[in-house]
Amino acid sequence: MTISTTTILNSYSGNGSTTAFAYTFPINTTSEITVIERSATGTETVKSEGTGSTNYGIADNGASGGTITMVTAPASGTTLLIRRNTDFTQETDYVANDPFPAETHEDALDKLQMQTQELEEELNRSIKLSRTNSMTSTEFTTSATDRASKILAFDSNGEISVTQELGTFKGTDATTTTAAYVQRDIIKSTTTAQLNNVYICVADAVVGDTLTDTDHFALLVDAVSAATSATTATTKASEAAASASTASGHKDTATTKASEAASSATAAASSATSAAASYDSFDDRYLGAKSSAPSTDNDGASLLTGALYFNSSDNTMYNYTGSAWASLKPTSSEQTNINALAASAVIADMALLATTDVIADMALLATTDVIADMNTLATSDIVSDLNTLATSDIVSDLNTLATSDIVSDINTLATSDIVSDLNTLATSDIVSNLNTVADNIAGVNSFAERYRVGSSDPSSSLNAGDLAYNSSSNVVKYYNGSAWVEIAAVTSSTITGQTAETSIADDDLILLSDTSASGALKKMTKANFVTGLGSASSIADTDSDTQIQVEESSDEDKLRFDTGGTERAVMDSNGIALTTNGGSFIHHNTIANDTTLANQNMLLVGSVGITGTLTIGSNSTVVVI
Repeated sequence: MTISTTTILNSYSGNGSTTAFAYTFPINTTSEITVIERSATGTETVKSEGTGSTNYGIADNGASGGTITMVTAPASGTTLLIRRNTDFTQETDYVANDPFPAETHEDALDKLQMQTQELEEELNRSIKLSRTNSMTSTEFTTSATDRASKILAFDSNGEISVTQELGTFKGTDATTTTAAYVQRDIIKSTTTAQLNNVYICVADAVVGDTLTDTDHFALLVDAVSAATSATTATTKASEAAASASTASGHKDTATTKASEAASSATAAASSATSAAASYDSFDDRYLGAKSSAPSTDNDGASLLTGALYFNSSDNTMYNYTGSAWASLKPTSSEQTNINALAASAVIADMALLATTDVIADMALLATTDVIADMNTLATSDIVSDLNTLATSDIVSDLNTLATSDIVSDINTLATSDIVSDLNTLATSDIVSNLNTVADNIAGVNSFAERYRVGSSDPSSSLNAGDLAYNSSSNVVKYYNGSAWVEIAAVTSSTITGQTAETSIADDDLILLSDTSASGALKKMTKANFVTGLGSASSIADTDSDTQIQVEESSDEDKLRFDTGGTERAVMDSNGIALTTNGGSFIHHNTIANDTTLANQNMLLVGSVGITGTLTIGSNSTVVVI
């Protein structure tokens, strides 16, 4: 057999379905085939011949090669490599004086050629000196322990060295050092002029040496320049954003972008590393002034879509579309918008927006939370609501509500307990009851003025017939027009000896009892009282338009109070419900004449007619429900 090919390996890409892969080189035995599967992450796995899910089968066809059949198809993203791996043995034995074994000799030569090809393939993958280069020795004797965590490098003579490290970070120090350093120590400066600059020690240095001393230190990272460049880049970005916004005629957007760019500049200056990265990114996108269209960016890399440069030959800005440079010269309508923005009035407005206070306000508005709130407020529904609220009347009302006292009151009402109470009061039943009370608030307030509770007798707003409970002496008193008089409790001893009467005279004290008694007081039995009244279902005046009714309908368990032919209140097991609509301390259902309130409160409920002028004086309140 002859070896007519130099191929010793074949490589294929997996697709998740193909299992048969050809090899196109001769082998001596199937054991000299090595199959390697490389994953998408670079992990290499040597497969073995067999029938398992990770194995393969082989069919050799002689000098032309053969086929490797994987039990499981290699997945997409993987690479399958089939390589010949000839044994480094020599098994040909020549016997003296035997006929020359030509076939055996040729097989041995073939094996040698296969081994040579495989060695050449490995040498081609190795790091080598060029044919015109030289090195004293490529050997090193440094032990594994001594070369641990070191790097393979070249010394000052260009020879291989494994004794050097990339460097050891020693932390931060002032530019005038406070510690001694040895070669390859790495230090970051904390001095303002060299802030965040990173230096490497190139020669042993003593305490008090300076990081800017080039005999002992070399600058690795120029953070100061990077920060300056980042600031410049941010300024250019701001200018570019302002130009684009001006071209579109949106001066408000331009102001916002300027504020955002200013915020970005502040952030960039706070981090030298981030600033350097930002500058590099901007430098790849804005290439500066060029006399002609560039074909690469400032770093020599491919142009990015959207890159910009200023052509100094025709004084025009250009944008890279991904395949060609396009002029950014504004259209005539855009130029008109630009001219509009250049008007003195617009410039004056921009000057107002550029003040320190306004910029500070914009910075406050540019926070994530505020922007999120603005996005929430920018929905069509809320904008519509805001337009509704923006009327002069509502704005005036809001200004009234915005006083510190009212805001304080609203904050008081906004506590969870009070909100819970308001929710309780907002049920339909309670609202209905409140409306009933509000319709008859004059009577309620009248009662509140005539019955009071306190630790001492009231001394103001006194009217004959007023009642008061003195909580210090635990007695009820009435006001007789000049003094408070205690109302004594009636006991059985005070009615002893009373006789039953069959009629009621003016000023008689009526006592009800189921038994007869005698004494100083007159009394009537229940039967006598009913007989004297003439009816068990009501107490009424002569024309019955003012009366107290007991159960107007059968067994309704209610007392009804009428005045002037109109029912005013109903009492049942739930309490007393006032039924008259409208009403106030001054009027019931209408305010027909000019009225002035002074030290008074008024509640208007339901449909109340106001034809006169209602003036709300000092210490007065009007509540409309």
